[in-house]
Amino acid sequence: MTDRPKTPLLDRVTLPSDMKALSDRELRQLADELRAETISAVSVTGGHLGAGLGVVELTVALHAVFDTPRDKIIWDVGHQCYPHKILTGRRDRIRTLRTEGGLSGFTKRSESPYDPFGAAHSSTSISAALGFAMAADLGGDPGDAVAVIGDGSMSAGMAFEAMNNAGHLKKRLFVVLNDNEMSIAPPVGALSSYLSRLYAEAPLQDLKAAAKGALGLLPPPFQEGARRAKEMLKGMAMGGTLFEELGFSYIGPIDGHDLDQLLPILRTARARATGPILLHVLTKKGKGYAPAEAARDRGHATGKFDVLTGVQAKAASNAPSYTKVFAQSLIAQAERDDKIVAVTAAMPDGTGLNLFADRFPRRCFDVGIAEQHAVTFSAGLAAGGMKPFCAIYSTFLQRGYDQVVHDVAIQRLPVRFAIDRAGLVGADGATHAGSFDVAFLANLPGMVVMAASDEAELTHMVATAVAHDDGPIAFRFPRGDGVGIELPSRGAPIEIGRARLIRSGNRVALLSFGTRLAETLKAAESLAQKGLMPTIVDARFAKPLDRDMILNLARNHEALITIEEGAIGGFGSHVAQLLADEGIFDAGLKYRSMVLPDTFIDHASPEAMYRAAGMDAAQIEAKVLQTLNIASLSKRA
Repeated sequence: MTDRPKTPLLDRVTLPSDMKALSDRELRQLADELRAETISAVSVTGGHLGAGLGVVELTVALHAVFDTPRDKIIWDVGHQCYPHKILTGRRDRIRTLRTEGGLSGFTKRSESPYDPFGAAHSSTSISAALGFAMAADLGGDPGDAVAVIGDGSMSAGMAFEAMNNAGHLKKRLFVVLNDNEMSIAPPVGALSSYLSRLYAEAPLQDLKAAAKGALGLLPPPFQEGARRAKEMLKGMAMGGTLFEELGFSYIGPIDGHDLDQLLPILRTARARATGPILLHVLTKKGKGYAPAEAARDRGHATGKFDVLTGVQAKAASNAPSYTKVFAQSLIAQAERDDKIVAVTAAMPDGTGLNLFADRFPRRCFDVGIAEQHAVTFSAGLAAGGMKPFCAIYSTFLQRGYDQVVHDVAIQRLPVRFAIDRAGLVGADGATHAGSFDVAFLANLPGMVVMAASDEAELTHMVATAVAHDDGPIAFRFPRGDGVGIELPSRGAPIEIGRARLIRSGNRVALLSFGTRLAETLKAAESLAQKGLMPTIVDARFAKPLDRDMILNLARNHEALITIEEGAIGGFGSHVAQLLADEGIFDAGLKYRSMVLPDTFIDHASPEAMYRAAGMDAAQIEAKVLQTLNIASLSKRA
């Protein structure tokens, strides 16, 4: 453990109002201390490091110039907000980031008045800022609204919808385009290519010099030429050709790590703006910390690490991650089937498709932060005769739901949805929990919905999806490592709608959908020691259900309990509908459904979150005893 950095100026800043008395020179020192404190804190907690380091100077400048919390700073996504939290009264808790009962890793309205809008998904900031601006104009909360959005987030259509509306309304609004040439993965598409060209053009260096006032050092004839060159570059850049067409006054590009540029430009913009302003700021993700700057992802998300070396502490595991098993299984299938292609929305590493891309670069597509496009693009690939695997986290697939319904399901196109981060995910909390996909997919006609109970089952489900050409199919799997089960040499297709009997018992049947099967088995072991032997089934499918298996369980057991890592309306609801339709309840079956509670569960370890949700082994055991109305069981002789 390294000593905490010395931060004499930062020690004097509890709230942004404390920065008002600091000189510009002191603000530069404050930024250096803030960077050191951010690195120190994240080394203890883990979390998103690179994004925060990239906006240290910008964070200092915004809080020094604007009057927060009266003025609202809205951080797009929010994973760059750690320096902001340190400056806004939360430094004493910054080493509780992403832990149970601690600070959220994202902005959160309930946490601080300095977080005016919660975020953890991208591309929402401009819409929210415009809402704040209009609310102030209509007599709501006063103050300016500032959206800080990255170039990767600008690839999403929602950002442009908001820009178009803001230009139409012509209200005073500040949008800071934090152009670090890198979202989580290198941003893709024409927009990022356009921005990237600014880095390669030699005149950019002249423009930076001009912004610092070096222009005045030139002889008068050269000054005029330099001014014209600056205007020409500005016209070539996005300001003249896109943002200004949308009604924004464009300022930039400027060096986002140079407070000598940021402070006077922000002060001028705040003093003079009458309509929407776009400030184009160039930054470097991971700035000021060599291990992050050298990392391929610029330290986007890290575990706990040693400050001096940057080496992360990783818990040893004997089992591969579900994500890696998915990627390797898909690669193995694609080796034998050249129609298999893969699509991701700016998450190649998170979904494991970076491995697929290394092996099949022409058959892997990262479409940027554009889940709606990813789904319909996959639908087009399917209609064109390919076998697309659309790999999107559960929480992000929500953003493409209309396309799942209209462009995939109605047309019965065989898009294969690989849904990572199913269930409760831990430190990222409620915003990233995969709670709703079973419910919103299983109600779609023709959709097949599967959940893997372990890594071997995931291998088979990839093979099942490859073989399924009669409409869309989805399979879900959690974040983290598998249970350590032996993997098959090759995945084999599962019969659609066929559950798997794990063990036969009596009185009560436990029907598990997904990776709660491991906890169900633990509960069964404890019950067995008390003389009760439940039947256990791995359901595999939420749609279509294994009707014969479920009805047989219902007719031959006193009680039936379903267990799933999802919200109400999912697997258990479909089972209940089947049982009701078949008149099973008329005969007195005791039925219970264990689902995620009707609340958003705050960040903690996955184990603690499932305990809070009432879905660990001890609680499954208690549910069995309660359902059978058994106060206690004595161990059989």
